[in-house]
Amino acid sequence: MSNTAQSLAGKRIEALLDENSFVEIGSCVTARSTDFNLSEKETPSDGVITGYGVIDGSLVYVYSQDASVLNGTIGEMHAKKIVRLYELAMKTGAPVIGLVDCAGFRLQEATDALNAFGEIYAKQVAASGVIPQITGIFGTCGGGLAVMPGLTDFTFMEEKKAKLFVNSPNALDGNEISKCDTSSAKYQSEESGLADVTGSEDEIIAKMRELVSLLPSNYEDNSAYVECTDDLNRVCPELVNCAGDTSIALSLLADNQEFFEVKADYAKDMVVGFIRLNGATVGCVANRSEVYNAEGEKAETFDNVLSVRGCKKAADFVKFCDAFELPVLTLTNVKGYKATKCSEANIAKAAASLTYAFANATVPKVNIVVGEAFGSAYLTMNSKSTGADMVFAWPESQIGMMDAKLAAKIMYADSDAATINEKAAEYAQLQSSALSAAKRGYVDTIIEPEDTRKYVIGAFEMLFTKRENRPSKKHGTV
Repeated sequence: MSNTAQSLAGKRIEALLDENSFVEIGSCVTARSTDFNLSEKETPSDGVITGYGVIDGSLVYVYSQDASVLNGTIGEMHAKKIVRLYELAMKTGAPVIGLVDCAGFRLQEATDALNAFGEIYAKQVAASGVIPQITGIFGTCGGGLAVMPGLTDFTFMEEKKAKLFVNSPNALDGNEISKCDTSSAKYQSEESGLADVTGSEDEIIAKMRELVSLLPSNYEDNSAYVECTDDLNRVCPELVNCAGDTSIALSLLADNQEFFEVKADYAKDMVVGFIRLNGATVGCVANRSEVYNAEGEKAETFDNVLSVRGCKKAADFVKFCDAFELPVLTLTNVKGYKATKCSEANIAKAAASLTYAFANATVPKVNIVVGEAFGSAYLTMNSKSTGADMVFAWPESQIGMMDAKLAAKIMYADSDAATINEKAAEYAQLQSSALSAAKRGYVDTIIEPEDTRKYVIGAFEMLFTKRENRPSKKHGTV
């Protein structure tokens, strides 16, 4: 590693990669422009350290912006170094990790910097779905630079110093930063959903390493496996109590009970993240109606309905999994759509996007109905009819058009309470039970909750060689 590794930007690379594995590329590059006295200023590496190394033995490419060089601003050569890194990454099929700490465009280089920055966008778009792209934000990421994490797959933000914005908080009508810091990690993780993980610098670097170890290196790589040290037939007796907080349920199902959740603070009614099953990485999507804290106390509750934010969060995640050939597991507990005036403006499109993501995905897809599965909201959550390869259901789950009592009230609107209760019980047995769905072939197997892990592992092993084609076309439009 070159002497530039002594900067904060270099130290972040050292912390991220395996020890002594980093090889720098372009250490001698400096600014080419001489306008506005730029030639009188030192610009070592033109403000960005680029190169490659390994994380847990897997090749990755890294760029880290150096805020001590012209505030880390992006000039022509700075951008070209990042573009060159992307070209190498796509040739060799390895992830790109960007460590961002930048004041924005370099004004002295004007259109040269602007053009080169556009080339970064173009490379990110070309790399999307080819190699994983990860952004870590440690300082400022503003203006046009804020588009870059939006073009990558996962974004990590340092919780105190990182700032992510297109327009600064003080530039927003009726706002200033003390009212609402729209650039903060808290806002970007809870409100915009752009930040997947937040924490201290050490924490997010450790989380980036963990994520890289779970992901394939590229869309053709199927070697993202480790030896499973957990019991494949492990019984999970506590699982039946976790239908509400499915983040806990996914942890219990996972090898060694390890679950990597992304966007945990955004749209908490939907859980997405990665687990390993029999050593293989699986993407998970689950409805959630309860949140328990570290002390085991119920902290939040939600209706088990689909929200706009939840659909968007899940759809983006499923599309990523499909692009990189990662199987998808869903835990379904949903009775409808969120019914508010605000939600109604966007829920149809959001639900369509999630339906499209599941139906369009050709990877192995397994669904577990752990609670209610009613109406078109269930169809949106990876049902048999929309493409799930295997559907399992817990014995007490309900699958149908709607709640049995509500259906009875509609069908027998003028009847007395006794009749409605009688017809509701009949409807529940004939039309809304897991058994009735299984008799019609909409559920493959009814399983006991504690046996879920072994059934899911077996299903994904059976589906390992799945191949499924779609009609020939350029791309869909949803």
